[in-house]
Amino acid sequence: MSAELALRDPTAGPPPIRPSPRASWAAGPSRIASHARVSRLGLRTVALGYLLLLLVLPVGMVFWRTFEHGLAPVWAAVTAPDAVHAFWLSLLLVAIAVPLNTVFGVAAAIAVVRQRFWGRRVMSSLIDVPFAISPVVVGLALVLAYGHNGWFGNWLDSVGIQVIFSVPGMVMATVFVSLPFVAREVIPVLREVGTEAEEAATTLGASPARTFWHVTLPAIRWGIVYGVVLTSARALGEFGAVSVVSGRLSGSTQSLPLYVQDRFENFDATGAYTAAVVLAVLAILILVVMNVLARNRRVVA
Repeated sequence: MSAELALRDPTAGPPPIRPSPRASWAAGPSRIASHARVSRLGLRTVALGYLLLLLVLPVGMVFWRTFEHGLAPVWAAVTAPDAVHAFWLSLLLVAIAVPLNTVFGVAAAIAVVRQRFWGRRVMSSLIDVPFAISPVVVGLALVLAYGHNGWFGNWLDSVGIQVIFSVPGMVMATVFVSLPFVAREVIPVLREVGTEAEEAATTLGASPARTFWHVTLPAIRWGIVYGVVLTSARALGEFGAVSVVSGRLSGSTQSLPLYVQDRFENFDATGAYTAAVVLAVLAILILVVMNVLARNRRVVA
């Protein structure tokens, strides 16, 4: 030590104070926490900005343009005969498609999860076909199958049934595009609950129907509810497939999304914006119902 002091320049200042290893270790977690906080804030900013640009601002502009001239034009657009017909036709499509897809979805989920048969994986894959195929392609396929020159078109014409360019074709298109939601919500729930309760009920002498109604159905009810909500939203907003098979006849085969396009193409901005607001309000109501059900599910659990 003395030799080091003797060699040190007497004009130099005192040696720098180095932080102890313990101090460096203590500063490390705080620095990491600070970086993590900045990273979280950055991710939140990007996500909120993305939603603001693509969702909030466009939808907000639709609401603003709808009511910028007061309530009188909006009321006149809502009560127009074609608008009323399009509204009730959309609700009719939902009222038909949702129960059909609910029954099919529950049956398909039970078949995929609870049964073992040849083609089970093929069936599970076919359920997802509406996710992969464009709705426009679905509509074209229905026209080729059930149209006037389609596979079944001549036979349907001979018995006086018109599918394409009428409500039955719109129902078929809506059912097709909204088919997977109930099944895909129920399948994981069935796998999660297992088979113990069902086997116990069968051992105690319960029939398959009684086991389903009193054991299986209560266990999968939340999956069914979520599937019904998603199916309703999808059926309500369907445009592509319905546009192809409906013919878009005003006051006859024109659903609410088709009515929005028709009014916009005919330079009726108020009618288009008003119908779009009605669709947005219905979608928001469906979202609120889904959130309330999710909260109730957590409370019950």
